Amino acid sequence: MAEHDYDVLVIGAGPGGYVAAIRAAQLGLRTACAESRETLGGTCLNVGCIPSKALLHASEMYEEAAHGALAKFGIDFQGVTLDLDRMHAEKAKAVKELTGGIEFLFKKNKVEWLKGRASFQDKNTVSVGDRTVTAKNIVIATGSSVTPLPGVEIDQKVVVDSTGALALPKVPEHLVVIGGGVIGLELGSVWRRLGAKVTVVEYLDQILPGFDGEVRKEANKIFKKQGFELRLSTKVTGVTVQGDKASVQVEPAQGGEGETLQADAVLVAIGRRPNIDGLNLEAAGVELTKRGQVGIDHDFRTNVPGIWAIGDVAPGLMLAHKAEDEGIAVAENIAGQTGIVNHDVIPSVVYTHPEVAGVGLTEEVAREKGEIKVGKFPFMANSRAKTNRDTDGLVKVIADAKSDRVLGVWMIGSLAGTMIAQAAQAMEFGATSEDIAYTCHAHPTHSEALKEAAMAVTGKPIHI
Repeated sequence: MAEHDYDVLVIGAGPGGYVAAIRAAQLGLRTACAESRETLGGTCLNVGCIPSKALLHASEMYEEAAHGALAKFGIDFQGVTLDLDRMHAEKAKAVKELTGGIEFLFKKNKVEWLKGRASFQDKNTVSVGDRTVTAKNIVIATGSSVTPLPGVEIDQKVVVDSTGALALPKVPEHLVVIGGGVIGLELGSVWRRLGAKVTVVEYLDQILPGFDGEVRKEANKIFKKQGFELRLSTKVTGVTVQGDKASVQVEPAQGGEGETLQADAVLVAIGRRPNIDGLNLEAAGVELTKRGQVGIDHDFRTNVPGIWAIGDVAPGLMLAHKAEDEGIAVAENIAGQTGIVNHDVIPSVVYTHPEVAGVGLTEEVAREKGEIKVGKFPFMANSRAKTNRDTDGLVKVIADAKSDRVLGVWMIGSLAGTMIAQAAQAMEFGATSEDIAYTCHAHPTHSEALKEAAMAVTGKPIHI
């Protein structure tokens, strides 16, 4: 008889957890996955990446049809109306299809879904709902949740978090977004396109913390042109709700005279924090970092043998694709193989329009580390972007001055989220800017802008 119920128990069925469970099962390990939601897929599929992209896509189409953006191409719409309920229904349909797909994959790969909230009893024993199970290896993949703003109560009606912002029953006249990061800008752009006035309040002096400085400034300029009101270097000191309205108290970040913004809805999007509440990690002896994340080594092991951690609950970028790669790697490590994730080459994307994307070092960080060369190319000079009348943005390649090895690529453009994959793959193979420059790119495509930016690193772009 087996010593434990399972070889692997994964806690959490988000992008990291469900991938880890499927990969472990593929490797012949008896695997279960504990998940307290009624559906699989975690935050990303249920109330994050997927529903937000459904609304982003739908709102882009609405704006193009309703505001005459297509008229210059000879496509003229009359009497365009918004059916928000139908838009939400299509979003829900996409979510259901994808979460149901994961349930099918669990059955196909013989992963047992333990329904309920998991809590450690000891290092090999976990209670899940009314069951208690044991596992030789346990993977903590519980993800993250919205960071609250002290003194601001989220009621999911007037003051909402990212989940509430995906389900507003009507378009607010004025939406105030607290936080100029990825989530705030993406969801703010949805409601701006659908007709809301959107004010973004950001404590720092620029939006998109962590992104390349030049790309941040370019995004700031483009979003302002689109109608965003960006209140930078500004802090929120309080939010009060009266009926279906909110008053947002703000003042300069460095102190000064305050003012009050009136809003129909307030989105709190100041970041995310790891989900560890209720896990009873103390019973297993698992140690946390100073930032409250589960501490791990390079192979995703915690300080307790047999307990592993991946994704948002562990250190590193809080990105679904990072968690997925870690899910595969941790399963392979448990199975005695070599699972590796190159954390230096993980792309980040903001799904606004245009999209903002980057991989590797920003110019600022690269300069701190040594001598660099930088090449840039604007989409204004790219033939396909020009043809599409979609010329906002640029591509930027950062390379080591001596070796020419690419250290980072940053871009803002309508297809940046897709184009960044080429840059990431090139960097994974240790490419130089010359390697990219001498790779033939199809014409006319947006990706030629990356080739030209690489050529610009050595001062020889053709079309500018």
